[in-house]
Amino acid sequence: MGHKMTDIREMQKVIISPSTRFFTETVEVGRISPLSFFEAGASQYKDKRFYWQNADKTLTLVGIGHAYTLASEKSGSRFKDISEKWKQLCSILIKEEKDIDPVLFGGFSFDEKNRKESEWGEFPSGYFVVPSFQLKIEEGKTMVSINMITDRKEAALDFERLREERDKLIHIAQVEEFDFTNQNKVIATTERDKEQYLSAVENATESIRKGRADKVVIARALELQFEHDIDSVKALHSITNEQQESYHFGLQKGKSLFFGATPERLIEIKNGKAYSACVAGSIRRGKSAQEDRKFGDELLGDRKNREEHQYVVSMISNVFHKYCNEVLIPKTPKLMKIRDIQHLYTSVEGTLGLENDIFLFVQALHPTPALGGVPTDVALDIIRQEEDMDRGFYAAPIGWTDAAGNGEFAVGIRSALLHEDKAYLYAGGGIVADSVPELEYDETWVKFRPVLRALGGKLNG
Repeated sequence: MGHKMTDIREMQKVIISPSTRFFTETVEVGRISPLSFFEAGASQYKDKRFYWQNADKTLTLVGIGHAYTLASEKSGSRFKDISEKWKQLCSILIKEEKDIDPVLFGGFSFDEKNRKESEWGEFPSGYFVVPSFQLKIEEGKTMVSINMITDRKEAALDFERLREERDKLIHIAQVEEFDFTNQNKVIATTERDKEQYLSAVENATESIRKGRADKVVIARALELQFEHDIDSVKALHSITNEQQESYHFGLQKGKSLFFGATPERLIEIKNGKAYSACVAGSIRRGKSAQEDRKFGDELLGDRKNREEHQYVVSMISNVFHKYCNEVLIPKTPKLMKIRDIQHLYTSVEGTLGLENDIFLFVQALHPTPALGGVPTDVALDIIRQEEDMDRGFYAAPIGWTDAAGNGEFAVGIRSALLHEDKAYLYAGGGIVADSVPELEYDETWVKFRPVLRALGGKLNG
């Protein structure tokens, strides 16, 4: 069943009255398991939480409660809309030097022009939150911040109540013993519109042969039915254990959680430097180290995959040359090996130009050729025409930025949307002139595998 589209007007809070202030306060605490902190907020803030861990595990963020929500349905300007609203909030921030910067966390839908009634009905085109309670683990330090945005005269009393609540959350996270094992059973697995997918691949291939496009990414979905409602923290615990080398994310909105373990960074900005990664072209892992090496060499030498990869490199490097002063890009790709699949990988680095914020890069880079196609506009038209589904936040930018302008966004692949006792999984692949529908179909099963395994589902065959 599809869920009704949210009336976004409910969420468009007025920014900003002259008396509104943004307060933040940070305390350093002893070691806390981030998932225990996430779960500590379950009783009061079950529907208002997020989780983020970067791929090299040097940064973990957890948000509990909403100090503020930013949403956008502005066609053609949603990235700018969110950016401007965040800058407005940051302009009224009051913080001391010891306090860390507040974080804004969220994401955008894949295609604002392709909204259908679906499981994504609760999610606007752009959706971000400032958490009331923010856990940040970085460089061996565990910090917990309170964020409060208010125009109330009783702000001091309100903030004192938040301090009491923060202390309770920290205490629960440190002393409670949580069981994160998943005992929930999958009772049905449904392939959504398999024939539609095979037909879409065939039609996209035909369009490419006729010269309409060079590449089009076609995706499909699986639906899992569970015995009971799915527990968000158990899904996150399972995926973080399963996929150690990936970005881990979870964004809760209402009764839905969008979560996953993606290998693909879209953009990172840190201390005036911008970083991205070109990840496109893939092959399975071998059953032995020797076979794995053989597959890797095959991938590095495969013309189709190298072409697919080069589309991404060209597009991302063009964006970096536009918004950065100096750009560094290796001439040839390397292999990125994760548990179920290996990819071609090229890093990109640049020195940030003045006035260029992370949302500018997100807008310019999304969708990359790895998730949309080449040329982008034509590929999106073909996807809208052939795919016949709303991707929602799948294959779209998800991540964070802070009040200092640092931040990181990944691409929401190897992901699923959980809603009560159902999970919706998504996977796709790049279609080119010589693509074979059955082989593309087989590749989607490899990409379903990480989330399917994390949720306790079985592979097809």
